[in-house]
Amino acid sequence: MAFTDLLEGNARYSAGFTEKGVPGRAARGVAVVTCMDSRLDPLAMLDLKVGDAKVLRTAGGRVTPDVLTALVVGVHLLGVTRIMVIAHTRCAMASGDDTQIAGAIEAADGTNVHGMRIGATTDQLTALHFDVDQLRSNPLISAETAGFMYDVDTGAITQVN
Repeated sequence: MAFTDLLEGNARYSAGFTEKGVPGRAARGVAVVTCMDSRLDPLAMLDLKVGDAKVLRTAGGRVTPDVLTALVVGVHLLGVTRIMVIAHTRCAMASGDDTQIAGAIEAADGTNVHGMRIGATTDQLTALHFDVDQLRSNPLISAETAGFMYDVDTGAITQVN
């Protein structure tokens, strides 16, 4: 079965499970929007623990309509008072535009995703500013919001705006 190793891992995890009773609200009032890149561990890189933050991950760490919906729920129902939008260095989604990423996908396995809105951009900082501004100007988002850059080679986070 394709998931046997993961279910075995979960058996080990659940045997020592200690987070019983952690409330669903963000204990530290934080929501983190970041990339799905497996080099990023959002809780660890901010010295947070389970229950401290709401973590939303997308390709490129972009603010999509689904992320916006989750943030509205987080702000109004789950204790979110601060939003960090965290991009990172050496992001594949910053290596080209949508057409180039679609071409890379097609070259990798023949799948045609041309015309799909992927959200890729070579101007990562402009995209980060756009996403942060989008949240700051939304009347449904009252949380303090800022953009950050995570360096995958050093682990350091720098505030961008």
